[in-house]
Amino acid sequence: MAEHNWIKIILTPFSRVYGWITLLRNFLYNVNIFSSQKAPQYTISIGNITVGGTGKTPMVEYLTKILAAKYQIAVLSRGYGRKTKGLLFADDNSTASDIGDEPLQYFSKFGKNIIVSVCENRVKGAFAIHEKFPERNLLLLDDAYQHRAIQRDINILLSDFTRPFYQDFPFPAGRLRETRSGAKRADVIVVTKSPAELPDTEKEKIKLSIQKYSRPEVSIFFASIRYSEPLSYTLTPVLLKNVIIAAGIANPQPFTIYLRSKYNVVEEIIFPDHHNYTPTDLEHLIKYIKNDTFVVTTEKDMVKLKPLAAQSGVLDRFAYLPMEINFGADTDPFDHWITNHTL
Repeated sequence: MAEHNWIKIILTPFSRVYGWITLLRNFLYNVNIFSSQKAPQYTISIGNITVGGTGKTPMVEYLTKILAAKYQIAVLSRGYGRKTKGLLFADDNSTASDIGDEPLQYFSKFGKNIIVSVCENRVKGAFAIHEKFPERNLLLLDDAYQHRAIQRDINILLSDFTRPFYQDFPFPAGRLRETRSGAKRADVIVVTKSPAELPDTEKEKIKLSIQKYSRPEVSIFFASIRYSEPLSYTLTPVLLKNVIIAAGIANPQPFTIYLRSKYNVVEEIIFPDHHNYTPTDLEHLIKYIKNDTFVVTTEKDMVKLKPLAAQSGVLDRFAYLPMEINFGADTDPFDHWITNHTL
């Protein structure tokens, strides 16, 4: 702990410089010295000011589910971790190497009901979607809170309950992509990964901490993670007892804690976020696996590992846990807010 504190003290001056740079950048956008362009579609941005997983993927999926009946949806992502560049549209031949793991997950889950595209330049991507699919009237921007070159009609900011932005510092001493004041751009804030039964008194404390940095009128909601029953990689229900955990996500702790509470965890193998799995990784995962043991992954890892497992004929030894965001008591209020503010 002492060593960690010394490292943080040493890095603090660099964090201040980084924070000032982000403040200057935001100021230049605020006064229109840096230009920001309106997209052809009604645009909702889902993002954070914290490096790492705050639940953007399940949030995008939640919005898709509740808005798809009313709107023609397109999802635009940078496609982090892909080995390609430029504009690409997801199709049946797309791989995680082509478009990134999260866009592939969106396409795998929702198929042709939505358009999934990746492009580093969100403005270019938005106009390309409009040109090719002019009927698409709602654009979900995945992880675009800092991508201010494109205007958005709704800015959704996610804050991880276990790592709240209001207790953190800019990189490199902390995990913030910009200063806490960036929360003022949010139109709505969701505290993700909250305990399912969080007391109202605790919620009020968190809201007061957030409101030190957000606009006072901004609505704040709380959401937890809900895991569904495990599925095999062949998409059939499976009974688990002994499991090997494999995960390549930004914050695997909630996933591993849940699995430990439900099953006998034989081994935990944690990869970096957006890890691109190789045949060597697959061989390591199944090298000592027994007949009563499954390798259990997240859904994001599944879309990358499944082709390798199929090629090696070991699909039946792999399972994953579907995950979704759960607003609990805030479900109706949040759904009402988002539907009232779209188009």
